[in-house]
Amino acid sequence: MDDLSITSGLTNRLWRVALWGTVIAILIAPLIAMQFTGEVHWTPFDFAVATVLLSATALAIELAIRVVGRPTWCVAAVLAILFALVLVWAELAVGVFGTPFAGH
Repeated sequence: MDDLSITSGLTNRLWRVALWGTVIAILIAPLIAMQFTGEVHWTPFDFAVATVLLSATALAIELAIRVVGRPTWCVAAVLAILFALVLVWAELAVGVFGTPFAGH
């Protein structure tokens, strides 16, 4: 085993821990906030939707990192995935795009 494979294995584990740790931190943040303020009120359904959305995003990022070979394309793929997450999250949170036939 050469030094490159040891380093890449460690790097692989570190980014995966960071990715899934971020998912967990995002899910725990509203749970903690609900203990201190009435401004944040998530239902179990909210947590379920957020868990599915964030897990799907993290899995898509993992797949992109594993499949896409070139670092530039990898970064572009991850940014596109994160942009899609933000769009979906914003729509679910406040209905940014609205319904096309509202009021008709």
